[in-house]
Amino acid sequence: MTEPFQYHHRVTYAECTIGDHVYHSRYLDYLEAARGEFMRSLGGSVLSAQAAGYIFPVIEARLRYKYPARYDDLLTIRVWMTQVEGVRLGFGHQISNQDGKLILAAETFHCCTSREEKPRRLPVELAAKLQPFLDCAPETAGPSIPGPG
Repeated sequence: MTEPFQYHHRVTYAECTIGDHVYHSRYLDYLEAARGEFMRSLGGSVLSAQAAGYIFPVIEARLRYKYPARYDDLLTIRVWMTQVEGVRLGFGHQISNQDGKLILAAETFHCCTSREEKPRRLPVELAAKLQPFLDCAPETAGPSIPGPG
């Protein structure tokens, strides 16, 4: 079975509040950085997809904060696919600290579009590269985060 992609980030002082925990919106930046490196690990980049006429805007994000990350923590951000079909992509994410403590569980949903924001089917080559990462969530990830209502 394929393992989730892993990306590492050291928390900087600038990312923390006066209470010495990472400000809540910074986690979205961490997820974005990890997704970008995940795409790069597959042999392309977000920029190369954009040059080919594909963009992947976030259409929904679900974050569940479990424990605060603090200054100088070394975070591991795991990324896997939860959906790869048609014009839709879903990414599962899990952030843990150097002690293995779960910091955040998240899922982001994206739509594949042209640069003019018209829906486009995922490129066949990209979908094939993403497929092995479908539902390879770490055992500690638990079920996907339920949506509203």
